[in-house]
Order: sequence, then C-alpha cells, then structure tokens
Amino acid sequence: MHPMLNIAVKAARRAGSIINRAALEGGALEVKAKNKNDFVTQVDRAAEQAIIGVIRTAYPEHRVLAEESGDTPGAQPEYLWVIDPLDGTTNYIHGFPQYCVSIALEHKGVLAHAVVYDPGKNELFTASRGRGAFLDDRRIRVSKCAQLKDGLVGTGFPFKELSRLDTYLRQLRTLMTSCAGVRRAGAAALDLAYVAAGRLDAFWEMGLSRWDMAAGALLIQEAGGLVADLQGGANYLDRGEIVAATPKVMPQLLEALS
Repeated sequence: MHPMLNIAVKAARRAGSIINRAALEGGALEVKAKNKNDFVTQVDRAAEQAIIGVIRTAYPEHRVLAEESGDTPGAQPEYLWVIDPLDGTTNYIHGFPQYCVSIALEHKGVLAHAVVYDPGKNELFTASRGRGAFLDDRRIRVSKCAQLKDGLVGTGFPFKELSRLDTYLRQLRTLMTSCAGVRRAGAAALDLAYVAAGRLDAFWEMGLSRWDMAAGALLIQEAGGLVADLQGGANYLDRGEIVAATPKVMPQLLEALS
C-alpha cells in the first residue's frame, strides 16, 4: 500500500471509531442546520478533526479541503486532501445505517488515492491511481452489465439545489422506465463505492460537492468503470454533478439523462 494511501486509511479508521462510538453510546446529537436539508453534528466535526490531525502529522505542508472546516492552504498546494468526515449525516442522525467516511488525495489536480470507509459495516474501499480498487483486501471490478435496461441504478436527490428538482424529476421518470430499478440510499460517496464493487451498475446525482465525489470517482475508474459530468465531460468535480457506470452502460445512461 502506498504510504499516502496508508495515512488515508489510518485517518478514515480513526474517524470511523469516533462515529461508531457515538452511535453505540446513543447520546443526544447536537444537530445544526448549515442550509436547508443540510445538517452537521458534533460527530461530523470531531471526525473531521481526527482525520486532519492524522494527515497534518504525516504531511503538515499539504493543502486540505474539508466539508466542515473549508480550504486550508499549505506550503505544498500541489497535494490536496479532499475530506468528507461523515457523508450521509441525515442518515446517521436517524440511525439509518448508510453513511461513510470519504478521503481522497489529489496531486497536481489529478486524483491519486482514495478511501471510502463504512464504519457500521467495517467495509474499507481503497484505490490508488494505476493500482486498482479494493474492498478490504479483495480486488473489485465494476459489474459486467451491458444494457441499461438490466441495470440497477443509484441516485441522489438534489436536496441542496431544489431549483434543479424539475430537471431531476424528468431524469428520474426516464430512468424508472429505462432500467431494472432505481435506488436512493442517501450517501453519494458510498453509492459510488458500490458502483466500483459491482453492487450498483450506475449512478447519477446533481448538486454535489467535491468531497462527495472525489474518492468514489477514483474507485470507479480503478475498478474499470467510467465517470463523467452530465455532458459526458471530465469536469464533474467542478460542476458538482456526476454520472458513473460500466463502460457499456455509460453512453446509454448519458443519453437517457439528456
């Protein structure tokens, strides 16, 4: 395992232990609304600080972009850590067991390493560019699905950008009549990891942030899948929208979404 990926794994597990401990203790969560339908708890903040602490100890000069604390510059800005300490906070608040820790490292604007960790199931998804994607110690690949009509497709509602809801509902209506099934679990990073592992054949969502997509995107690419924005381009991280699928399903999915 690459040393930087090893640090990401260490950080993700440290955050996961905080998340699990809080869930088991069952105490009252301090829930605050950042925006409409967008929440943060003391667990999000504690997990994020734990992740940043591990990274700063190993690489104090790297830049860090984290959901709760924002963009922290470093003397080596070509290295950017992209962190979501608890993707699926609303699920976590309600005890719905679909949430994860997401950590990615970009080097000179290119995704280099990725970790998505599901602390509830103790599933660790990892990838390094050019070295494949793994679930724990097992190599993973996207599914062999070749037809959208046979595919199980994940999605997420644009709950932060309700102005795009009409567009999304048109897309959803089309997909519901074009594939085997549509699922919305509420944690984009984990959904993307499921595409990499072949549990979902495709996924799309709008209104996301960089930390929602970065790690999952590299997992899918290293598992043999494709990732794009809604126009089929490579600007998904900047546009805040993502379409992911097996190679043969991708063009069919993009056509359906258009």
